[in-house]
Amino acid sequence: MQVVKIQKGKRIAKKKDKVKGWYLIQSGSVIQKLGLAEVTLGPNAIIGILERDWYMCDYIAGEDTAIAAIPCGSAEDLKNILAANERYRVVFLRTAIEQRHRIFVLYAQLYKRVTQFHSFVQTVYHDYQSFCSNYQLDEQVFPQMDYFTMLEMKHKAEAWEVNNSTSLIKNVLKDYIQMMVKDDSLCVGVIMEASAQMHRAMLGIGEMVAYLTDRKETLLAESENDIFHLYFDLAIRCCKRHLDIAPVRQEMDYLSGFIRKIQIYEPSLIKNRIVQYEEYDFENAASAQLSKKVDVLTENCLKHIMEFGQLSPEESAAFLEQVEAYRGLPDMTSTDAAAYKIRKQIAPLFYNIYFKVFMQAIEDEEAMSPIIEMFLNFGFMDTKLAGEENAKALYDLTGRLRQFKSERVYTIFTWLKSIYFGRNEPSKNEFELDYLGYLLEQRKNGDLTEEQVKKMQNDQKEKVRFEIQNMFTSANRITYGKITTFCPVLCEFDLINTIEKMAVTVERLEEELNKIRKVDFSAFYREVNFTNAANEILSHELLMSEVLPDIILMPNAGTRAMMWQETADKRRDTPARFLFPIFTAANLEEMMIETVGRYRWEMCRKIQGVRWNDIREKSLTSEYCDYLQFYRKNRDLSADAKDKLKTAIQRAKNNYREVFVKDYQSWINYESKGSFRLNKVAREILIVYCPFAKDIRAALKVNPMYQLSIPKFERDNAKKAQRLTALYDKYQKAGGEITDELKENLLYCQL
Repeated sequence: MQVVKIQKGKRIAKKKDKVKGWYLIQSGSVIQKLGLAEVTLGPNAIIGILERDWYMCDYIAGEDTAIAAIPCGSAEDLKNILAANERYRVVFLRTAIEQRHRIFVLYAQLYKRVTQFHSFVQTVYHDYQSFCSNYQLDEQVFPQMDYFTMLEMKHKAEAWEVNNSTSLIKNVLKDYIQMMVKDDSLCVGVIMEASAQMHRAMLGIGEMVAYLTDRKETLLAESENDIFHLYFDLAIRCCKRHLDIAPVRQEMDYLSGFIRKIQIYEPSLIKNRIVQYEEYDFENAASAQLSKKVDVLTENCLKHIMEFGQLSPEESAAFLEQVEAYRGLPDMTSTDAAAYKIRKQIAPLFYNIYFKVFMQAIEDEEAMSPIIEMFLNFGFMDTKLAGEENAKALYDLTGRLRQFKSERVYTIFTWLKSIYFGRNEPSKNEFELDYLGYLLEQRKNGDLTEEQVKKMQNDQKEKVRFEIQNMFTSANRITYGKITTFCPVLCEFDLINTIEKMAVTVERLEEELNKIRKVDFSAFYREVNFTNAANEILSHELLMSEVLPDIILMPNAGTRAMMWQETADKRRDTPARFLFPIFTAANLEEMMIETVGRYRWEMCRKIQGVRWNDIREKSLTSEYCDYLQFYRKNRDLSADAKDKLKTAIQRAKNNYREVFVKDYQSWINYESKGSFRLNKVAREILIVYCPFAKDIRAALKVNPMYQLSIPKFERDNAKKAQRLTALYDKYQKAGGEITDELKENLLYCQL
């Protein structure tokens, strides 16, 4: 086993990265971290034992640490490792049992915290209502409590499992290990059973961490839109009426104590808010007033948004006129000329307002109210149009916007922010021109001077304007799905289910994307140049590197997803851009498969360039075009297959890409499970360019349909792996270091 030394504080494995094996800690310690939850792993602990395809946790060296790589990804691998190294049996058994126990202890502690948190919030809010009633004061509107429920766990560790683990550790561990170690099947079974239990418990821990992270702002938030503020405001109002505030202050002290004890808040936030309360001069509170919270049900949201964006009276009046006309339609989904005209007039006004509100939000993000967040992220503008229940649900969702954000997932607001701050460049427009290309085209047409082009080239505000006027405007309409009835303002008739069920969260997107990656493992791998070669041996070698797409959520309740561009710029190692509606009642799995299918086609076209359909240059697109163009003469196709293909081409309106996408959907949904839907020719093309993952190939290669193609693919892969291994050995002997890029390249041939 290869031993690697890791410095303190360095990340060993990152959450959501692909699991490449296990790592045995030989010395030092590693912190296993999942949000608020963490466990310290010491010597002989195994990193990765509870993981599956992608890491759920971050693993960070707690001190200078040495780890040994173990190529284990299945029970069969584990059996082979233990057979070759019998001394590992006791180590692995003890480690699996002890690590499982630590995870169960963490699970139990966190579950207790979740239960306490939920119970406490419910109690203090009911107490607040009682105080208001007793003092005959109005309650402040607090819609978050309408959606504050106890967590319903999907992945549970049962009490008997925890008790069993505790008894085993305390009473009979030594005897148990001595008994299990005698038999290979028992030994492997106990380790894999512990691994499965840890995995399930860690999924449950993840649910609890997400719950506390999403709901903690109900009690205490940076925005001050929380229960702590309700009590603070109540105390001030009591003082103004010369009422006894001692009971309220006693409750606030109780609240402060719990906030400090629960350990889910940043110390700086606790200090700022509680110190503000403790130092407040209640004796002179007659003229004091805390900031008034916005009530989404009574507030004029349209006016609120337009005032924030500092629109002129003429702009505000024009938009309000169109919205009133839209509200007044007997059927807002009508396709008649009058309804179409109103929707068409609303759209440009909406995007103008969006740009102005966005710029104001960038200048003073702290001034943003939940209503502004609802507009910028969800397209909400009016309670009457969205419906009261939906408005309250969206208001609650503004406290949990992290559900829509990750390293690769953006709401339209966070995406435009990333452009404004230079982290991303604007997308191409409908004419395949990027921002610079657009400016040069404008100069060529005489619409811009050379000086204006130079000035606008690095103007971040203009880049945001370009993105809104092009990608945002077009993609918002397309992802909505019904182009003829599209209106950019979120409306009640589009929300055919609850907001919670329709929300397209990071978790849902990653789940669907990972389902595809488990089947079509090479979907996002691209050939890139090895730029860090220490010598000439690998200086011209192309490496396979996985580049996952950026996903941007459009502020609508739509039914379509799309692949806007296959790379961020001309370089191959930049991410694609997928666009999804932020709310959908459609099948998200099918939307994702369709989008990845289009991405595969367009990525191949980009790589192949002008020869994308030239059969002399073998590729996915050239072979598929040849197959579809000359199917009538293909002797490998039956008469029935030719008829079906003719119908498929007609349905796709002679668009070969769309024929491929339909086949790709069948490839992922059915062929991978042994339910054959494709003809022989299509199947042979797809097994070469969209090969199944190793475990699926193992299950299918005994089938006559794949008896030739899968073994051939695996022989080719084995040759590549053999060549790379020899090349890497030569590279190392010449003084080169095997980097993570090189390891991933070799691993690709073994997937």
